[in-house]
Amino acid sequence: MGDALTEAGDRPWEGAGPRCFARFADDREVADGYWPLPPDGLCLSAYVLLSPEAGPQKVLLGRLDPAANWWEIGALDPDRVRSNSEGWMLPSSHLRYFEPPQVAARRVLREQLGLDDVPLGRTEVFSETYRPKRHPERGLHWDLQFLVRATAPPAWVPSHPAWRELRFLEPAATPRSGLRRSHDEVLELAGYTVGRDGGSNPPPRA
Repeated sequence: MGDALTEAGDRPWEGAGPRCFARFADDREVADGYWPLPPDGLCLSAYVLLSPEAGPQKVLLGRLDPAANWWEIGALDPDRVRSNSEGWMLPSSHLRYFEPPQVAARRVLREQLGLDDVPLGRTEVFSETYRPKRHPERGLHWDLQFLVRATAPPAWVPSHPAWRELRFLEPAATPRSGLRRSHDEVLELAGYTVGRDGGSNPPPRA
């Protein structure tokens, strides 16, 4: 079954082969109703879309500080930290094991921004599949993305040691190439227009 998934097309749920369902477990058999993980893995991530009260068209973006412990607060290994430190990113993190998305969003607010007790707005869920550019031969990767909206406290000044810079920016005025880790696509899922790069394509997913 694992080899069949690796060789499947980019929309395997539409194929004519045997149906696979998103019920995963180690050392369990398909005959028992369990299936292997997607060939390149499955990620559950929470993104915080924090806007100022007077400017809902803006969203908080930051340039991360490589000296911060991003492995602990954002599940980013040192290579990803170095390769993404020059661009803008949303405050975000993979979920911890069994962590509810809203709890993850509160953790991101607390650990990456120093904000406690910020009321959370609506949570939107999106699903994306793609072949990572680093190893497309492995097959599809599956992302489940939880986008959580919130409003910043009125007197809060964006600043935190995890970031070299934090600013409320209008995505429409932010060049696509300046955004990292496909956060331009996350912003578009949230309904924002992202700035153009003179017609160039966005950087491929890492």
